[in-house]
Amino acid sequence: MSRRGWSLAWMADPGRFQVVFTVLYGIDVAFRVIAGSRFDVLSGPGLGLVGAVVLLVLGVLVPWDRLDPRLTLVLPVGSIAVVGVTRLAPEGGNGLLAVFPALWLGRQFGRFGAVIAGVATVLFLVVPGLIYSEGDSVMVPRVLFIALVVVVTALAIADGMEQVRVHSGTIEHQRRVSQAIFDTVDVGLLLLDRDGHYVGMNRRHQEFMALGYPQGHSGQAGQLGEVFDVDARTLMASDRMPAHRASLGEEFDDVRMWIGEDPAARRALSVSARTVRSEDGAFAGAALAYTDVTDFMRALQVKDEFVALVSHELRTPLTSIVGYVQLLEEDSTMPPHAVEQLHVVHRNAERLRRLIGDLLDTAQRDGSPMPITRSPSDLAGIVLDSVEAARPVADSAGIELVLSAPPRLPMSMDAQRIAQVVDNLVSNAIKYTEPGGRVTVQLGTDGDWVEVQVADTGIGIAPDDCERLFTRFFRTKDAARRAVAGAGLGLSITKDIVESHGGRIDVVSAVGQGSVFRVRMPR
Repeated sequence: MSRRGWSLAWMADPGRFQVVFTVLYGIDVAFRVIAGSRFDVLSGPGLGLVGAVVLLVLGVLVPWDRLDPRLTLVLPVGSIAVVGVTRLAPEGGNGLLAVFPALWLGRQFGRFGAVIAGVATVLFLVVPGLIYSEGDSVMVPRVLFIALVVVVTALAIADGMEQVRVHSGTIEHQRRVSQAIFDTVDVGLLLLDRDGHYVGMNRRHQEFMALGYPQGHSGQAGQLGEVFDVDARTLMASDRMPAHRASLGEEFDDVRMWIGEDPAARRALSVSARTVRSEDGAFAGAALAYTDVTDFMRALQVKDEFVALVSHELRTPLTSIVGYVQLLEEDSTMPPHAVEQLHVVHRNAERLRRLIGDLLDTAQRDGSPMPITRSPSDLAGIVLDSVEAARPVADSAGIELVLSAPPRLPMSMDAQRIAQVVDNLVSNAIKYTEPGGRVTVQLGTDGDWVEVQVADTGIGIAPDDCERLFTRFFRTKDAARRAVAGAGLGLSITKDIVESHGGRIDVVSAVGQGSVFRVRMPR
């Protein structure tokens, strides 16, 4: 027990109080004996010493915690009487010892205790002292002053304890309110100290802990349990545990995992973490929030399975269509204008086949990088082909389509994938531009980087939508409102392709002012 904890304990325990009082009383007696005082058992100091011993025995042996608390008044009142009896002799003891039981009375019984201390002091110390002193001009003020100090001390400690009780009651009420809010939130909340120890969690997180750690948890971040990675099959390593990462000072959002041994009862969690800093900015711990996203994850799984099934069913007839178109293109009896039209059919069929392949690939990759096959190609030719293929659509929509590009731009890339990027960006720009508007495609270089920029004068994109624009299956509010055709995969696939080439894609847009998509890739 700490020193502070022990001091508070003896102030509340009658036995310990009596031990401390007896020790102080014994020290006072010892000082007087050393100074040459002598007294027998029947003298005031002798009777006081006997009384102190009796009270000590009572304080230590009686089970006060089983009795009415008011019975403990015997000990402090008796102690004041001992002090009063001891002073009935020329070599009498120190009257200020009465302050000690007065402190205990004020602490334990408040103002009622202060009144008891005052009455006991008057009865056992002041009255006998005045009688014994017989009006001595020196002793009378001393006796009265000691009584005044005892009463004031008891009142002071009583008022102090009352303030403490009020303050403690307020703190306890605030704690209960906070705990109620803490437990009401349908999100698991966990608090860590700077060493990764669990220092608090709400009821919801206790439910998650029971599911992930059926054998119990040690309360230390990083403990292994029935915790699985985002695939719901691989057990999560200790250094990947969100709590362990947070204990190292890492902050993150939407780290997903599964918990629970039984696959049927397993839950998916999305975890976010924020650090807690002390006043001097040092790491003091972390707070984590665990959100149950099981329904969302299972919906994604069902959607991916559906996409994979539909894409697989579409691929077979489309392959047949492409094959027959190729046969017709190779037929020498076909008129030239029909061959040109077959080329358009072939190109769009190939584009559709790539889209179906991407749907399958998106469902199967589950966030892993998109595979690409690099080879030396002409990026300028690819951009030109994409623009020319989109020109009939732009012309029919009354949109001006402008291209600015060098004659050739060699680059090591996956030509089919990069053509898909340009097709997606140009197609989107035309779809979201009103008649009479313009779509400008620019191709250029910046040192060892190439840059493709597609700008339009279309409807623009809201700031909230820009943040999620490259998310799978996401469609802007305007796209949904205008019923623009699309699955919400084009920009997500475009981003994957660009990043697989070591590049990045950015968008700058404002509602009603058009959009600019910029792709930068190393040559």
